[in-house]
Amino acid sequence: MVTYAALDLGTNNCRLLIARPAQHGFRVVDAFSRIVRLGEGLAASSRLADAAMDRAVEALKICRGKMANRGVTRARLVTTEACRAATNGLEFIRRVAAEAELSLEIIDQRTEAALAVSGCAALTDPAAESVIVFDIGGGSTEIVWLGGRSEARDPAARIREWASLPIGVVTVAERYGGVEVSRELFERMVEDCAQTLEPFVKKAAAARHAKGFHLLGTSGTVTTVAGIHLDLPRYDRREVDGLWMHQRDVGAVIDRLIDMDYAARAANACIGRERADLVLAGCAIFEAIHRAFPSERVRIADRGLREGILLRMMHEDRAWWRRK
Repeated sequence: MVTYAALDLGTNNCRLLIARPAQHGFRVVDAFSRIVRLGEGLAASSRLADAAMDRAVEALKICRGKMANRGVTRARLVTTEACRAATNGLEFIRRVAAEAELSLEIIDQRTEAALAVSGCAALTDPAAESVIVFDIGGGSTEIVWLGGRSEARDPAARIREWASLPIGVVTVAERYGGVEVSRELFERMVEDCAQTLEPFVKKAAAARHAKGFHLLGTSGTVTTVAGIHLDLPRYDRREVDGLWMHQRDVGAVIDRLIDMDYAARAANACIGRERADLVLAGCAIFEAIHRAFPSERVRIADRGLREGILLRMMHEDRAWWRRK
């Protein structure tokens, strides 16, 4: 049986998923995730910093080892906004090939949005005729308007409008600071994100008026909000992926986060020290999206780009037909 791997090296995280085809999609056999902050300082310098590249290369070496140990025979390894934006992005790609022996592909914004949608579209309400899907990343946020019912085999065929916004948890936190965040500062962050979102809002204004409209969010921000809402003693994907949240509950979690100091956020098991200075930046983006597209309910996805890559490769290989 073919073993597949999907790797997503983003502005903040390095994530790997290894899986084999199964009756209802795929079965995960191994996974890896590490915060590497590849895009740290990128907005100020337009370059990937040496220390950031060092962290990413070390994580990628671990991924290479996992793929070898699991006998991966087909893989797609992608990187996104940090390498797209950096003047030394191609230089970093060559370094990865030399030191980690991996071939990274810098995907464009449309491909990133389409793959993220493919990975989480199964969680849209089948009765909804309009859904706003958003993926809050480290250096950018992909946002998509899906129109029509969910019968389409390829969810990307439902895309009516899409945008890749130059706001992410790292870029917003570096612009405003993420350690001490007052309500006034948080509101400025939301307003800034709302301005960046405005061109997409104008193109997708009709989305919120369709039958069954709701939001579907995928990213560390939304899964963290869900974990805090559930008061999980430690993050548990099984409890979070597919959760429906009422918008008032999302607002209540954001209020709690603003009231926490940095130490309290770092001590929270669903946040942790590595993300304590980023979570409110992500919440500001989340809040801006909700204000632009008011919905009483939002579905939480702990799946996205990597899952979309896996499904796309398996579909291309007709993996499920071979199994039958």
